[in-house]
Amino acid sequence: MENLDLTDLELLKQLQKNSNITTKELAATVNLSPTPVYERVRKLEKEGYIKSYSAILDAEKMGLELIVFCDITLKQHTKDIGNQFVKDICAVDEVTECYNISGDYDFRLKVLVRDMKHYQDFVINTLGAVNNIGSAHSTFVIGTIKQSYGVPF
Repeated sequence: MENLDLTDLELLKQLQKNSNITTKELAATVNLSPTPVYERVRKLEKEGYIKSYSAILDAEKMGLELIVFCDITLKQHTKDIGNQFVKDICAVDEVTECYNISGDYDFRLKVLVRDMKHYQDFVINTLGAVNNIGSAHSTFVIGTIKQSYGVPF
């Protein structure tokens, strides 16, 4: 972050709020003309501060009403087994997030499914097809209190 000035930080804040903001609107928020703002944003993209742009969909409206955190323990811990698990799990559409964690479990998955029957099918047929899973522990979300996609700074 040492390469970022206050204008860069403000641009990032504004883009996190609304990635569809026009360069002209963005320029007005930082009191610059559109050309330098456009160049700054391209530089932030090139340097990796901005990874990508996407639309945030409403999972419930898309029919995915159940959120499950599934903690996974692997049977064995080798480089090849770990890498294969990551490759396999990244290919699963229902898994929207995957973290390698410390503690009693090896990985935490965030899973979006339609309902409990869909989750049962996911556990049996999808997770069941992934090699070297020793155990899976599921926690079902009752309600979402806060959900943020931004990075605090």
